[in-house]
Amino acid sequence: MTSPSPSPIAKRRSFRSRAGFTIVEVAVAATVMLLAISSAIIVLQSGFKALDNARKTTLAAQIIQSEMEQIRMLSWTRVQALESGGEIDLTTIFPQNTALEQKVFKQMDDTFTAIRTITPLAAYSNTVVEITVTVTWKGLDGVTHNRSTSTRYCQNGLYNYYYTLAS
Repeated sequence: MTSPSPSPIAKRRSFRSRAGFTIVEVAVAATVMLLAISSAIIVLQSGFKALDNARKTTLAAQIIQSEMEQIRMLSWTRVQALESGGEIDLTTIFPQNTALEQKVFKQMDDTFTAIRTITPLAAYSNTVVEITVTVTWKGLDGVTHNRSTSTRYCQNGLYNYYYTLAS
């Protein structure tokens, strides 16, 4: 006895159950993948910009601190002789000993500009100057950033006012 052959409708149903995805399902999956990949690329770009900004902000802080420390060690006469508004020579801050350091410094030198401003304060009979160091650089995205700090330098030392008031 032969088994009856399945009807054409049953054949179609069994074929559909074994069939792959429809073109609409593939298009939706491709769109979702495209959105995921493109948003990941945008997030990576933002992360690289933030990382670059953090690194350069740290370098700018090191430049400022180094220059302030060098000025702090000078005598009053030498502080008065410093050029106000002069650009700071970054080679004095970051010496270049090896070829790698020279390459890194060249990139940094093209990126950073440091300026020192010295302003005598007339309210203190010109025995106190205000020193400002400003570092400017361009970020990875071309945006200009700057950081600055100010300090005051007294002719007879930091605590001159304390000794004159106490006597």
